[in-house]
Amino acid sequence: MAGTDDQVEKFLQALVEELAIPVSRYEQAETSYTSLGDWFHRPESTVRNFDPAVYVQGSFRLGTAIRPVNDAEEYDVDSVCELKQLTKNDLTQFDLKQLLGHEIKAYHDAKGMTKPVREGRRCWILSYADGAQFHMDIVPSLPNGSEQRLLLERAQFDARWADTAIAITDRDVPTYRVRTADWSRSNPKGYGEWIRSRMGSVLARRKQMLVESLRRQGVTASVEKLPDYRVRTPLQAAVMLLKRHRDNMFAGEPDLKPISVIITTLAGHAYGEQDTIAGALFSILEGMDRYIRRDGTKYVIPNPTDAFENFADKWEKDPRKAQAFFRWLEQARQDFGRAARATMLQSMNEAVSARMGTALTDRAVARIRGNGGGLLRTASVAPAAAIPTFENAPRVPTTPKGFA
Repeated sequence: MAGTDDQVEKFLQALVEELAIPVSRYEQAETSYTSLGDWFHRPESTVRNFDPAVYVQGSFRLGTAIRPVNDAEEYDVDSVCELKQLTKNDLTQFDLKQLLGHEIKAYHDAKGMTKPVREGRRCWILSYADGAQFHMDIVPSLPNGSEQRLLLERAQFDARWADTAIAITDRDVPTYRVRTADWSRSNPKGYGEWIRSRMGSVLARRKQMLVESLRRQGVTASVEKLPDYRVRTPLQAAVMLLKRHRDNMFAGEPDLKPISVIITTLAGHAYGEQDTIAGALFSILEGMDRYIRRDGTKYVIPNPTDAFENFADKWEKDPRKAQAFFRWLEQARQDFGRAARATMLQSMNEAVSARMGTALTDRAVARIRGNGGGLLRTASVAPAAAIPTFENAPRVPTTPKGFA
């Protein structure tokens, strides 16, 4: 006899609550990149006339950021600075990197920041004070929407997300110091909108519920002005759980760790707008490998906003990475499957503690017990069919059903 759906949902929800970063961290990230944007627009700025726009990307944009494993780790806030009034015809990637780097270093000095500005392969890195426990990566970029749309439409690929595409700097490419149209491409805004589209009506419904709750408390609020990070959908929660499971499983093999964008993309495809974490998680685990294509011996996981980009491109160069992904997926199916079949809360804990972290799972159990068996957020009950055991789940990719 397995635990009830309500028990499983409460346990998973408690895990997510322990993984979730405080709203204040999202606000801190927003304050930081807004402050940098204001600096770029000050009268003395050397980039002001190029209409700089700074915005967040990565897990902070997607609402899937999780707490660091320990206090020694920092939050990584990924951001972009797009100079909207420049084109790839105007300067080289090196020129753009140095142009923005000059202003970032000036910002660092003006704000009295003590840790030095570092240069990454594609970005500049601002490290904040030790107490802040985060650093911000700033990727210099230029608009690339028109070219991206033309490129995709010529190949008859989906171009609905193309307009927000950008060209980014990468010091490791041969053309880094050459004025050319051949730049690395990205589209964090488009990818964020794709994820929102996969969450469908669930996100809108949860924002409406929160607004109504705030209004009952006498707080003026509207769905339009409510930041997405104030609510969490089952898709986001499932991605958070899978990322932490992945982190701990590959703590000793960091080079083989499946990258977050692969997990997030496959989860987005496999999510079926379930309204509970359990329903979303087990649907994703059951079906995410169906969205991995095979082209001969090559694995293909297309970027939903740019079908020319293969998120699994490194799997061909290092087959161990593909093996690691399928090994992780099978382990996640086993661990969460055992939790779903457990009859007691402690048994659910034991099923996932090795990969989720004992401290985390113990806190989740304490959270449930401290709440008298309930949680701070209301959990819907998943239908029984939403919790499979994975005993017969495929271990190799199958033909995908299609990409949304």
